[in-house]
This record gives sequence, C-alpha cells and structure tokens, in this order.
Amino acid sequence: MSMLLGAPWLLGHKSMLQVNQPRKISLYGADYVMWKDVKGEINALPNVCPHMGAMLSEGWCEVTEDKSSVVVCPFHALEFDREGCTILPGSKKKTLPQLKPLELIIQGNFIWSYGGIEAKIPIPNILNKIASKYDFVGHIADISVETQLLPMLLNMHDYNHQNGTHRPLFKIKEILFEKFIDNGHESHAFYNMPKAPVSLAEKIKKPDLLLIPKVIKAHLENHFPHLVIFHGETAFGKIAQCHLFVPESENKTRTYILMFGESNSPISKFVGKTALEFAKVVVEQDADILGKIYPNSQHKIKLNNEVGMDWVRRNFESFPEVVEPNLSKE
Repeated sequence: MSMLLGAPWLLGHKSMLQVNQPRKISLYGADYVMWKDVKGEINALPNVCPHMGAMLSEGWCEVTEDKSSVVVCPFHALEFDREGCTILPGSKKKTLPQLKPLELIIQGNFIWSYGGIEAKIPIPNILNKIASKYDFVGHIADISVETQLLPMLLNMHDYNHQNGTHRPLFKIKEILFEKFIDNGHESHAFYNMPKAPVSLAEKIKKPDLLLIPKVIKAHLENHFPHLVIFHGETAFGKIAQCHLFVPESENKTRTYILMFGESNSPISKFVGKTALEFAKVVVEQDADILGKIYPNSQHKIKLNNEVGMDWVRRNFESFPEVVEPNLSKE
C-alpha cells in the first residue's frame, strides 16, 4: 500500500536517455536497465544478468543490423535483446527469453509504466497537452531521496513550508492562500507569496534574483500520486514546471523535474535555464528537509491551509478509490 501499486509512474522523458547508453531505473523495489536505440525506441529489462548476477546497467550497448540495439553484460559480454533473449558463446541460436521486459507505455517523449502491476488508475493526459502547447526546456534535479512516498507527497503539498524551507532562495515572507479546488485525484491550489526586499548588494551578487517577481503567484496543478505542476508566468513568458515522483522502493523515492515554457521574448532561453537552476535548488532543499524530520513524531499542531496535505492523505488511504469527490472550495 505504501507504494500505491497500480498507479502509473513516469519513469522519464526520452531526452533523459542518451542513445545506446544503459541506465538503471528502479520501481517498486526492483531494478531495471533502460536504453534508447538510434531509432528512439525505448527498451527495459531487469537489471540483473541471469548468468552470474552482474548489473546490466554497468555494461554497454551494441547496434544490431536493423539499427536497434542490445544491452551487453559487463562481466562476460552476453548480449540481451529487448525481449530478454541472448545467444550463448559457441551457439548461433537465440535462446528463449531469459529476462522479462518491463512493460512500458510510450506517449510521445514520455515513458510510463505500471511496473507490471494491473492498472488501477489511468495515465493523465495533462503532460501531452503541455508538450503540445509549450516548448521543452529540459530536465533537472533527478535524485533519489531516502524517504517513503507519503512523506515526499506531503512535503510537496505543504503550502506553508515555502517561507521556511525555501526562504534562503526566494526570500518569501508569508503565504497568502486563496483557494483549493478538489476534483478527486486532481486538484488545484492557488496562493501568493510576497518576497522580502532584495538589497542592491544581493542583486549584484546574484542577478538571477531580478527575474523573481515581488509577489510569486502560485498555481499548483496536482495529479495524484505522481505529478505536481507549477504554472508560472513572468514578463518573459510562461512556464510549466513538472515535479515527478517514482517509488523506487519502500523507503526510497525518486523525484525529478521536467520544464516546459512558452516564450515571448528573445531572452526566454536564458530565463528557461535560470528557471531550471532555481528548480534544482528547490528540489535539493526539499530533499534536505525530508532528511531532517522524525518520521514517527506525534503531530500536535495543525496550521491553516493544510488542505493539500489532507487531500494527499485522503487519496493515499482510499487508493485507488476516490472518496469525497468534487469538493470544490473557491
């Protein structure tokens, strides 16, 4: 239950895979090797070689005659195709599948998987809509955090922590909460965050701060349990900052960011890169604070505007069912 079996998880964007370079991906306590061939096709197998247990992700890829590729074990150079078959030394005959491929659902550049578990909720279409409207800026902050999925999600939906955890970055003074719209596994939070004044010395030392408005207007679009989208707008264009979550194991959760933007200025490319760097710091600060929380402590205080955390807890406890749907609060 703690890893929400049957939910879809976005394992990555195709841009996160370099051609014919194996990468380890973890989901539900299992490790996989994933690789992309020159045709852009994505493959994924269990990461353990069935011969002597070497990590296939530490090997390399070989291109085949049809321009696809196989992953090669770093120990004895056994080659495994996308079906998990190999050819043993001294034999010219392909074996039966020795490894069961991880089931992937490819939507454009998005790589989804249910981890071999029967689907309990559908894949949301929101990322496809964003990709069709905005330009892809890049990905950043792909890290694994020593925490269970629930604390990670609670932190991301804790609208009161911005002026604590992220105070050093954004100098946020307070949270002015406006409304929360609850649509079951989808929700929207709207709030404003006034900034403390930035001194001239600080502007000279870090001119990127000039890109942050005096009042940060936040619209968070949430899709339980895997996605939070920060919709932002500046004088130079719009951004959709997508935070993804993947339960790698019972006590380890992966998170990363995909950034999309709609430009209306020649310097939008620079702004996009700056936004990526800000996003990286945000993730690092969140990961840091998650390592400084006593997970089993008794919570005696409840702050205002914890509605997002309540939304997470309710959906987590009732998954995959939705209880109290359509409780719009405007």
